Amino acid sequence: MSTPITTSTPITTSTTAAAWSPDIHTFAPADVIGNALVLSTSTVSGRIEGDQPMLRVAYVSDDDAQFIAEGAPIDEANPALSEVTVATGKVATIVRLSREQYVQQQTAGLLSDSLRRAVVKKADTAYLTQPAPTAPAVTPPAGILLDTGIEAAAANIDTDLDPLVDLVAALETNGATPSGILLAPDTWASLRKIKTATGSAATLLGAGTQDAAMSLLGLPVRVHSAVPAGTGVVYDQAAIVSAVGDLQLAVSTDAYFASDSIAVRCTFRFGAALVRPDRIGTFSIAAAAPAAPAA
Repeated sequence: MSTPITTSTPITTSTTAAAWSPDIHTFAPADVIGNALVLSTSTVSGRIEGDQPMLRVAYVSDDDAQFIAEGAPIDEANPALSEVTVATGKVATIVRLSREQYVQQQTAGLLSDSLRRAVVKKADTAYLTQPAPTAPAVTPPAGILLDTGIEAAAANIDTDLDPLVDLVAALETNGATPSGILLAPDTWASLRKIKTATGSAATLLGAGTQDAAMSLLGLPVRVHSAVPAGTGVVYDQAAIVSAVGDLQLAVSTDAYFASDSIAVRCTFRFGAALVRPDRIGTFSIAAAAPAAPAA
């Protein structure tokens, strides 16, 4: 007769202390970092985890339609079936602090908020101006403003908004429906200083005792420090596709076990690319906006 096999209860995460299976707190990105540029100025088209996988977004370059005579055969269209690929990169930060400091009142909450702000700040800058990786690397992905197909204003804005008017018209000619304008802080400041006439204290945008509304040509304006100094960006949200992951906050009591310290880590994965670059435009402003000529 064979001897029965004695089984023992396995050690699992449900039977051990929390230190042996540290929690990871995941936040839907739109809930905690909804003001991040990648979420507010692009079309989020998928979720990616890992440096290697890519988001592939299909789009069609429309062919032209034609008039034909009654009963005549219709020429076959040949629209281009294209795709754009979106690579992602992970922005991360980690903080080490003593257990005694971590358990102090409000430390955990304030520290978590600080880490989220740091991650969003880096992500915003990278979303616009991150240098392109050296091939064959694809991550971290290049900032959208590095795309060479972006429209640029024909002249700097100096005494009036005519170059911006022309830029918006060019984008609309390319099929864009502009969603808004991103401005560097100094760009917005310079625009608010443009006067209605030489010697006048009245500004073109109404800045003064009654401040200027945050809009230009009917488009909402967002001032952001991640925009390169002296520049502005007219964007069509539908022309920018992105992939994002959850913002993850993890706390570990084991990483620095020998020193009785706590590790707090925050990560956020994202990437973006332009489907139709000619529907995004950039413009610059003169170093100082002089008074407009008298009428």
